[in-house]
Amino acid sequence: MADRWATWLAERRFGGDEDARRESQEMFDEFRRRVLDAARIEEGDTVLDVGCGEGLIGFGALGLVGEDGRVIFSDISEDVLNVCRAIADDDARCEFVRASADELPLEDASVDAVTTRSVVIYLDDKEAALREFFRVLRRGGRLSMFEPINRFGWPEPDGVFSGYDVRDVRDVAKKIRGCYGAETLVGWDERDLLPWVEAAGFTDIELTLELEVKPHPPAQTRNWDAFRNFAPNPLAPTLQEAMDEALTTGEKAAYVRAVGVGGRGDVVVRMSCSLVSATRTLLFGGLTVAE
Repeated sequence: MADRWATWLAERRFGGDEDARRESQEMFDEFRRRVLDAARIEEGDTVLDVGCGEGLIGFGALGLVGEDGRVIFSDISEDVLNVCRAIADDDARCEFVRASADELPLEDASVDAVTTRSVVIYLDDKEAALREFFRVLRRGGRLSMFEPINRFGWPEPDGVFSGYDVRDVRDVAKKIRGCYGAETLVGWDERDLLPWVEAAGFTDIELTLELEVKPHPPAQTRNWDAFRNFAPNPLAPTLQEAMDEALTTGEKAAYVRAVGVGGRGDVVVRMSCSLVSATRTLLFGGLTVAE
């Protein structure tokens, strides 16, 4: 059986819904473009894709490094790395390393670019990971990270859960909410991230923060069955699992009436993300230059 990371990437983040998968892929493609653009990858580069998942960023980088470059796919999940190995189909430019982002088994100054997407958010020691990224980068090496900032949308206002108006079932929703939450996902934001990057040794840093508050009708993304089978991250239960754990049969029925089939369906989503690009540089006489 695949581990929780591989299972979430393959199924649970889409709730088993193909329409949600297709819509999400459009969003992922944009994430990839922005991360790769900020990494400024050139032919012959060695790129380390940390927390590679199913290879969204890494295989995009493979098309940029040319015949003489290489891409190192790194992830904590062997099952996920096996997916990437199958996609790579013995491409000699691809290497695979099972490792946590905060303890990379690579030599100092061994790569030209480090890329991540939604990786640092899961680490308890985020600063250690950023120090590792700095350590493995060569002189002039680039870091490009795309990270969600969950503190912007959590905790939600009283009477709101997953964007839904749950005032009619407020007490029931509180029980479900108790099944979610991990401090490592929400206990920090961009005001922490920028100093962490700087403290790791980077001196040429850009951080772009994007905030969105918008209506997001579920009809455009997921039907009720898909929504209740959706897990927001690999560490979280699906809504159905949370209801089964926390609610009585009557409470589940009340919640479904309020937000599920026949419910209001009025959803407001608060989202935030950051794109960080940085270069391994040195300071000489007050001037920033590549090492």
